[in-house]
Amino acid sequence: MVRTKKLKSCDYCHQLVNLRYRIQYDESNKWYQVCPNCWNVLAKDNPFYRYGGTWKAK
Repeated sequence: MVRTKKLKSCDYCHQLVNLRYRIQYDESNKWYQVCPNCWNVLAKDNPFYRYGGTWKAK
């Protein structure tokens, strides 16, 4: 049986990815699942940034 990876959408750019980071990046304290590219942009010099874990496709 061949298994395919379950890709998920980045909450910021909406690209399908196999790796996402759970972060907070604004004052709403809401958690977002973002791809590595968006993570780099959103975390840099952001006083609201908070890391909450990593999701990997299986």
